[in-house]
Amino acid sequence: MTRFKDVVITGVSTGIGTETTRFLISKGYRVFGSVRKPTDADRLQKEMGDRYVPLIMDVTDADAIQRASEKVGTLLGSNRLSGLVNNAGMVVSGPLLHLRPSEFRRQLEANMTGPLMVTQAFAPLLGTDNKRTGPVGRIVNIGSTVAKVVPPFLGAYAASKWGLEGMSEALRRELKLFGIDLVIIEPGAVNTAMYDKGETEDLSEFKTTPYWGAIENFRKYIVTEGRKGLPPERLASTVYAALTAAKPKTRYAVVPQRLKNWTLPRLLPSRMVDDAIAKQMGFIRK
Repeated sequence: MTRFKDVVITGVSTGIGTETTRFLISKGYRVFGSVRKPTDADRLQKEMGDRYVPLIMDVTDADAIQRASEKVGTLLGSNRLSGLVNNAGMVVSGPLLHLRPSEFRRQLEANMTGPLMVTQAFAPLLGTDNKRTGPVGRIVNIGSTVAKVVPPFLGAYAASKWGLEGMSEALRRELKLFGIDLVIIEPGAVNTAMYDKGETEDLSEFKTTPYWGAIENFRKYIVTEGRKGLPPERLASTVYAALTAAKPKTRYAVVPQRLKNWTLPRLLPSRMVDDAIAKQMGFIRK
């Protein structure tokens, strides 16, 4: 009887996570996909079939992560996990001068500490436990181009994704002890429900700040750009390549309008980019 390749993906209720689950199932994988709500688990199981196995967990909940890893370990038997995709995350918006420290901490907890806890819990299944059999697995961490090309009002998110990149660099080198590889994927704008959430996000606490007009303009701009972004299926195929390539790159940047959104901002002098963004945002010193 042929054994499925098994992969864990966090945050599969919508967007990149859903489409990556669908894509990997079509390629013969069994996907253990995390969601926070049982209703999402039921919906996805009906939609995806038996090769989707729901994991009910929040990536900031250590107990839930441990229960999920035990469930996966039991279903794997003595075999190893083929892959772990750290996809779950969230966005905290707002000008850093006025952002509540508790919100900054919440952002780092979800996008940095969460992936670390998930990786620690599933590492034995990927290959650090030498009692398991089969090829060692591979980790794919979903970063963001925002870590390298940082717009205003997404400073907390950029900090979390920049931190995830630094952590991933160190972890990739540490995991060489076990033969486990780690790949970073840096998506640009991807047309997902995240932008619908951004459009309705309550940012009224910043109304009394000097940034309010710019915040409203930025929100309209970012939602418009997001809806012109890549389809999530494009990211799903990149995740598949990162999991299966014999010699994968250490990172893949998947960016719409690559010259404008990725190449030029990283080649031009930083002060020039600062001035262009300030002009676009209407940042005029008073």
